[in-house]
Amino acid sequence: MVQLKDQLILTDVDGVLLNWEYSFTIWMKEHGFVLVPGGEYYYELDRRFNIDKDQVMKLVKIFNESAAIGFLPALRDAVYYVKKLHERYGFVFHAITSLGREPNAGKLREMNLRKLFGELVFEKVVCLDTNADKHDALLPYQHSGCYWIEDKVSNAETGIALGLNSILVEHGFNMHYYHPEITLVKNWKEIYDIVSSNIVQ
Repeated sequence: MVQLKDQLILTDVDGVLLNWEYSFTIWMKEHGFVLVPGGEYYYELDRRFNIDKDQVMKLVKIFNESAAIGFLPALRDAVYYVKKLHERYGFVFHAITSLGREPNAGKLREMNLRKLFGELVFEKVVCLDTNADKHDALLPYQHSGCYWIEDKVSNAETGIALGLNSILVEHGFNMHYYHPEITLVKNWKEIYDIVSSNIVQ
């Protein structure tokens, strides 16, 4: 059971808090690239747009370093329930995001999160290289039992291996995934219910 002193939640950003996928798809369309039929069921962006992997990674880097990255919309009901966890139970969040290491992009990400979720919700925002593995960033929290909210299967599995409590946010590309120790959720209401039901007051 989680004690109220354990008021820290670890979270990814894109596909968990912010709807990066939606904004990137619109941006790609504006640049002449269209999502293939059923593309939302692929995690790999080269398959989504049927273009070369190197090319799509360059486009992701351009997008992530553009002004657009400071204005991504929230994902589903994230704002309401993240704020509720913070205001009702005092939870703070550490965001670990594979945005890229461009400093101004990182500042825009922090600005975006503060604007949507409030000034005090995110105690820390760690920006890793684009598509980077999150093992080393999660290592300081090893065996803490913290909740770790992700949408990428391999990162959720890394969390389990490090003794975290991984929760996977459902998308078309991971909706059929199953792991006995990872909970698949459709929205932040489900996350809120899981967290609040395990609090001992």
